Amino acid sequence: MPRGDRLRHPARRDANEKERPVTPKKRDLDLQPGESEFKNVVVRELREDDIDAIVKIDAQYSERTRREYYQRKLAEATRDSGLRISLAAEVDGIFAGFLIGRLYFGEFGIPEPVAIVDSIGVHGDFRGRHVGAALLEQLETNLRGVGIETIETQVDWDRFGLLGFLAGHGFSPAPILTLTKKLR
Repeated sequence: MPRGDRLRHPARRDANEKERPVTPKKRDLDLQPGESEFKNVVVRELREDDIDAIVKIDAQYSERTRREYYQRKLAEATRDSGLRISLAAEVDGIFAGFLIGRLYFGEFGIPEPVAIVDSIGVHGDFRGRHVGAALLEQLETNLRGVGIETIETQVDWDRFGLLGFLAGHGFSPAPILTLTKKLR
């Protein structure tokens, strides 16, 4: 993931401008079917027994242990009968990263199907080794295969490294405003 001082601001699009069609990148055209440019990273479906590794990675960034939270998220991701989009990445057989997400099909006023990325994490020992990129690439491939055209996520405004990483992978600010109110 890029450092915060290298954060690139995505180009802003006019609200009336149409989406550009997704075209394969030059590097994608050189690959064989089923092959990824991330040869050392194996991406697979997330499993319930990945909980310890997920909690360890999350603690590196959140500076706390959120086992119960991830147990709930992992249970939802692995037990729901719908399409499963949550992924794990391994490098040389070692758990290196994860992506937890879910699909919405018109719920909450969302007019079309959308994938929501709840959490993404890469172990510090594997930063810069394309683990996060491999997770996102596999997610995009899986989603395109079932006709999902949009991925959304939320990021704290001061997480510059993560913002830069996501911007580098085509994410840009959404045309919505999230409001909060503290209750006393």
